[in-house]
Amino acid sequence: MSPVLAGVLQLLALIVALGLSYKPLGEYMARVYSSEKHLRAEKWIYKAIGAHPDTEMRWPAYLRGVLAFSVVSVLFLYLLQRVQGSLPGSLGFVSIDPDQAFNTAASFVANTNWQSYSGEQAMGHVVQTGGLAVQNFVSAAVGIAVAVALVRGFARSRTGELGNFWADLVRGSIRILLPISVVGAIVLVACGAIQNFSGIHEVGQFTGGSQQWNGGAVASQEVIKELGTNGGGYFNANSAHPFENPNGLSNLFEIYLILVIPFALTRTFGRMVGSIKQGYAILATMGVIWLGFTALMMWTEFAHPGPAFDIAGGAMEGKETRFGVGGSSIFAVATTLTSTGAVNSFHSSFTGFGGGIAMLGMQLGEIAPGGTGSGLYGMLIMAIIAVFIAGLMVGRTPEYLGKKIGTREIKYAACYILVTPALVLTFTALAMALPTPADSMTNTGAHGFSEILYAYTSGANNNGSAFAGLNADTPWFNTTIGIAMLLGRFLPMVFVLALAGSLAEQAPVPETAGTLRTEKPLFTGLLVGTIMIITGLTYFPALALGPLAEGLAA
Repeated sequence: MSPVLAGVLQLLALIVALGLSYKPLGEYMARVYSSEKHLRAEKWIYKAIGAHPDTEMRWPAYLRGVLAFSVVSVLFLYLLQRVQGSLPGSLGFVSIDPDQAFNTAASFVANTNWQSYSGEQAMGHVVQTGGLAVQNFVSAAVGIAVAVALVRGFARSRTGELGNFWADLVRGSIRILLPISVVGAIVLVACGAIQNFSGIHEVGQFTGGSQQWNGGAVASQEVIKELGTNGGGYFNANSAHPFENPNGLSNLFEIYLILVIPFALTRTFGRMVGSIKQGYAILATMGVIWLGFTALMMWTEFAHPGPAFDIAGGAMEGKETRFGVGGSSIFAVATTLTSTGAVNSFHSSFTGFGGGIAMLGMQLGEIAPGGTGSGLYGMLIMAIIAVFIAGLMVGRTPEYLGKKIGTREIKYAACYILVTPALVLTFTALAMALPTPADSMTNTGAHGFSEILYAYTSGANNNGSAFAGLNADTPWFNTTIGIAMLLGRFLPMVFVLALAGSLAEQAPVPETAGTLRTEKPLFTGLLVGTIMIITGLTYFPALALGPLAEGLAA
């Protein structure tokens, strides 16, 4: 079987699996967030934290819940790393330095999982399981909660109430993420991923030293890192490591985990707003972009010219032979079009255009299908921008799902789409202008610039993947990328929740003959075009200096 055919068959199998999961998972999540009943375990949690799950919140109260929980999470994870050397199960590792502890705490709480450390050489069992793995669950649940709050803003009228953050957080963790993760961990163990609490083992001797491996609860952390679109690996090689991702079957399963909740949330959205067709329109937009990027990535990595590429069946540098070009390309697009950041190959070794495709996927805002929750609310923001543009073109007041998109709503949407580009481009410019950060670049020229642009793109968009050529474990990068991750995560949430509150207060607008039909293919095309144009105008100059220049020079 040719490598190209193998890649296409993997893609088809993935589409079938996602299609079979779409309706049942989407409907189940709609029931979870619409239910008035609380499980016994949930009641215990509410009592322990002093929450009143049946109390409705307006958007400022909902936001305070998000921020308060996240601040406590950052502090707890920071302190856990700082005292690691005194904890049992530390595997002899010392406590984490302050700048790196801050970076890691900000990273995992912001659902980014950017890692400037080698997991198997820095983090013991307690930090990995009691700190990082826990944040993989709750940070993903926070993202879904904010998305659900925005959906309620569209679905409700004449009220500013958006639900209860604590109930949404607990339900997302207990009813959705936890059960899927248990089953998924069993599948990964069956595929060959490890799951233990063993110490460090010396597995071989060679001239000048020995090789050491340490175990860990890898399968359970691997499944939630993909399912929650987190991305932080137990090992430095991330999902390229055989303990995390043993073979082609586990690779395909992990890609499925990355995509299944973000795609299924469009069904949840359609059910909660009372129009399944509206969910299909958002799904179609996500699907068109995802398939287009996957096809482009596979083409650039398979078709790159040169005898070495011809012999290897494609651009195999930096890719695992057990996954091949096809499996690596599909994984790279899935992880950068979502906020996952897990990697089964090194994006710095992709072709110039291939690295640019991965970077552009993050710069779109990771909305195709995006992160758990963040992808849906990001796409709905872009839908609001699209109907606003369409309204200007035909001279009508823009409407979406029966709500008017007025001055206040479009200001919130505009602020949302400006936050991450401002962070990415400002920090990239500072890093290139100052003398010390540039010393961390492994390469010079266009590729070196791409390393820094990719790092801040990944951080501000809460992706977490790296170009693998930049030494980011410095006070400058740990601090600035940490700041970019926190601002890139929580500032957009402010505007999303404010928008949700504004929409919920409105009375429904009756549909007329002039209303734009947002469930039709025409709107899907308009939405895709809006996304690409806004991103292109924002990032094209920076991309031209980096991956485009490198690709054209190859």
